[in-house]
Amino acid sequence: MNANNLFQTAFFIVVLIGLAIPLGRYMTAVLDGSSVVVRKIGRPVEHLLYRLAGVDPEAEMSWKHYALAVLLFNALGALAVYGFLRLQQWLPANPQAFGPMTPDAAFNTAVSFVTNTNWQDYSPEQTVSYLTQMMGLTVQNFLSAATGIAVVVALIRGFARHTTQTIGNFWIDLTRITLYVLAPLAIVVSLLLISQGAIQNFRSYQDVPTLQVTTYQVPKTDAQGNAVKDAKGNPVMQDVKADKQTLAMGPVASQEAIKMLGTNGGGFFNANSAHPYENPTPLSNFIQMLSMLIIPAALCVVFGRMVGDRRQGYAVLAAMTIAFTVAVVGEISAEQGGNPLFTSLHVDQSASALQAGGNAEGKEVRFGIAQSGIFTVATTAASCGAVNNMHDSLTPMGGFVPLLLIQLGEVIFGGVGSGLYGMLVFALLAVFVAGLMIGRTPEYVGKKIESFEMKMVSVAILLTPFLVLVGTSIGVLSPLGTGGIANPGPHGFSEILYAFSSAANNNGSAFAGLSVNTPFYNSLLGIAMWFGRFGTIVPVLAIAGSLANKKRIAATSGTLPTHGPLFVVLLLGTLVLVGALTYVPALALGPVVEHLLMTAGH
Repeated sequence: MNANNLFQTAFFIVVLIGLAIPLGRYMTAVLDGSSVVVRKIGRPVEHLLYRLAGVDPEAEMSWKHYALAVLLFNALGALAVYGFLRLQQWLPANPQAFGPMTPDAAFNTAVSFVTNTNWQDYSPEQTVSYLTQMMGLTVQNFLSAATGIAVVVALIRGFARHTTQTIGNFWIDLTRITLYVLAPLAIVVSLLLISQGAIQNFRSYQDVPTLQVTTYQVPKTDAQGNAVKDAKGNPVMQDVKADKQTLAMGPVASQEAIKMLGTNGGGFFNANSAHPYENPTPLSNFIQMLSMLIIPAALCVVFGRMVGDRRQGYAVLAAMTIAFTVAVVGEISAEQGGNPLFTSLHVDQSASALQAGGNAEGKEVRFGIAQSGIFTVATTAASCGAVNNMHDSLTPMGGFVPLLLIQLGEVIFGGVGSGLYGMLVFALLAVFVAGLMIGRTPEYVGKKIESFEMKMVSVAILLTPFLVLVGTSIGVLSPLGTGGIANPGPHGFSEILYAFSSAANNNGSAFAGLSVNTPFYNSLLGIAMWFGRFGTIVPVLAIAGSLANKKRIAATSGTLPTHGPLFVVLLLGTLVLVGALTYVPALALGPVVEHLLMTAGH
């Protein structure tokens, strides 16, 4: 970790926090309806949408009604995306005449985009039409992100309100978040990316001449596709001249913007944010990293303002920032240190004026190790899953960091909405542990935390480890699971563990060495994605309803302050002890063993 890497990390964090605070203020005003944008500019459009949908803007929902609305809305979204993927060959805006996805791949993709996972086990530029990209996938990028924000806002209302049965109206929350937060930000980020060279068009794919003509030989075939052989039975070879390359086109910048802002992940191209049409320059890379984390960071500010104590939001933001910084330092240090096997061969991997040094495999030269390292941590601390370098090429400890961040539940900033409600669940657990230590009923933000809340906290925290570890066990025990491993040994185990961790925690990134576009993985990972998302949302909304129904209690001398350094340490300790230790045996079998083998010279 040299001075340049430290400066880039510090600069990124300062800019992120500096932008998140005013955005948090704006979002609070939007969500409570006090913003000028809501009251005077958007009200006609908003009310027209409510009339068309038959929504009463004055009616509020209980937590059960809110949860039912979330589940039904997203189930319909999954059906819509599945329909686009299966019928795209008959739909317009398909200049490459792509055919339908297989049923299992369409199921996996539909669930993936509805759950904010955006796991892609196919090459988008070779599989999905422009219409499907825009009307199916990009629309869900907006709606899945808005769903996550709506759920955390409902939870915050549970803390802010007292002696009431309602936690807001899902349809109003969804509409306002989409109209006044996600859409305007996506337009701004799209234009910024276009200014840097990201493409945005509807052209057919372009054939361009290559700078160098390459000639190679392939076996000759007859009209039926059978290999032609000579008299001795050897295949007859023929020369093939490669003098052109096909460049994929499409509405890339618009999808790129919301995939980052909504922490959706995925990409228009298979190479994702390592592709020059998606992420052309170091500045576009910086914009994308900020886009991933700015809304999750701003929601901490929203939390503090809505509960009436801004210090509460800043305490959570401080915990997230500290954990993020530690993760970035660990990631960049692991990658900058390089591979000791090369050192034993007298290869200099140190950074100097002539070379960047470190492990450059799988990284774009235009970003380097620092920007690749920050991006890797940002995309796995958030539930984004976009990548600007290949995680399969990371050092063992470089792969350990993003894998652990995903397994923590992606609460270090986390996904839009899901990161904060995940961290607040850990906050409830932290005050419960503190209450046990002093023999006092735990309290958080003026609400007593009792048995019902702790039961729901237990479900929310334990569900994803259950999905990850059971799914990984099935994967490594089944020939259908191990058949897709490209790298045997501990790295192959890490590939399966990473896949199920990414799916159940709705991240979407992958180690990329595992072939998962099979009915086995498409079905199993799709199930993990669905229950990882909505199996957590339902108990979170149950907590919101229970808290909203409670009376607010005044702080006393025995109340644990939850806005100072002591609580930040307690929260981080709970996160590490409960979130990380669950996965220690699995991590020991994967990246830890691989690291020990590497340092031993194997």
